[in-house]
Amino acid sequence: MNSADLGRRVGVPSTALFTDQYELTMVQAALKAGTADRHAVFEAFTRRLPEGRRYGVVAGTGRVLDAVENFHFDDEMIGFLRQQEIVDEPTLEWLAGYRFSGDIWGYPEGEVYFPGSPVLRVEGSFAECVLLETVILSILNHDSAIAAAASRMSAAAGGRRLIEMGARRTHELSAVASARAAFVGGFDATSDLAAGFRWAIPTVGTSAHAFTLLHDTERDAFRAQVDSLGRGTTLLVDTYDVAEAVRAAVEIAGPELGAVRIDSGDLLLVAHRVRQQLDELGATGTKIVVTSDLDEYAIASLAAAPVDAYGVGTQLVTGSGHPTCSMVYKLVARAASGEPDAPLVPVAKKSLGAKSSKGGRKWAVRRTDAHGVAEAEVIGTGDAPGESAGRPLLVELVRAGEVVAREPLEAARQRHVAARAGLPMSAIQLSRGEPVIPTEYA
Repeated sequence: MNSADLGRRVGVPSTALFTDQYELTMVQAALKAGTADRHAVFEAFTRRLPEGRRYGVVAGTGRVLDAVENFHFDDEMIGFLRQQEIVDEPTLEWLAGYRFSGDIWGYPEGEVYFPGSPVLRVEGSFAECVLLETVILSILNHDSAIAAAASRMSAAAGGRRLIEMGARRTHELSAVASARAAFVGGFDATSDLAAGFRWAIPTVGTSAHAFTLLHDTERDAFRAQVDSLGRGTTLLVDTYDVAEAVRAAVEIAGPELGAVRIDSGDLLLVAHRVRQQLDELGATGTKIVVTSDLDEYAIASLAAAPVDAYGVGTQLVTGSGHPTCSMVYKLVARAASGEPDAPLVPVAKKSLGAKSSKGGRKWAVRRTDAHGVAEAEVIGTGDAPGESAGRPLLVELVRAGEVVAREPLEAARQRHVAARAGLPMSAIQLSRGEPVIPTEYA
């Protein structure tokens, strides 16, 4: 396993100020009250899936591990907090020595989840755990939303190649995280070089309309690209007249032309016409790539088209209408007292309506039917059941502050393939519906 496989973590800056102010003021009050060191259990979960979604996808776990490992307050940060009078001096002294020393368990990256699933469980002192709320939620909510959209698009693509192309449609740092999450959810490559460098995701890209418009003629542009990048390049053929462009592309590159890209028009109709023309010109091995504001529904509508790959941007990096998973991070248990051996007491918010939650440290298994297909997400507290009750879902991620579960990104990608395949077939239907399996509380 080399550094590229695991992601480049060298030089990762501190994540400590990816924090809401109330987390620090809670620590100050708890330190003064003598409750900061009480053993506590927090869980990240969602009360519901985005409307119409049948399952969620856990993504961002690897980034969470990096964020926890790099969560520390340097001198400049402490100076900022002091200058702004965010917290008092005893709290600043405590923050200056902060390193997470607790345990984290969670669903492994790429796994699917459902309402109530304890996607992440963080355990340690109250003070050290509460500080991690914002950074954990910001990563899980963003990355899981993108991965869920990617998974739906992957299912709709039916095995055809998918390229993430959304860097110009989101924040530059979000673009890198989006490419990573999309890869977990089933995409094959990205146009974003930062994502390729950071996470070893395959990168692709050739030219835009601007390159064609730069030259005096379309033929001049095609010739320049082929001379530089070779006959296996992808030529963009919809700047002017598509049929004329395809003819010129094959004449210049020959039947060895790698691919043509279509970025506008009636993609279904144009793809059929281009495929026919390419075959008539002898370019039977030339592939067709389509782009142009695609989402899972547009991809599904092209199932009968002779398309080899889809490039997706805006809809992917915005979660295809659901840019967050609405995950929350709640205290579910805490020590009955400050004594080291004090038993844990389940705690939970008792709000009216949909914002209530269930207390207690959770375990989770996925029960399957006789054919190995998932039929329920079973969640409980207390002693975990035996393997006969279902497949255990929580794995150890951090032990006593040390990360113990780093893995190549490809492992998360393959895990998602297996997890989605283990759901009922209706999970990949694009029609709106309820979660594909129920959540049961033991």
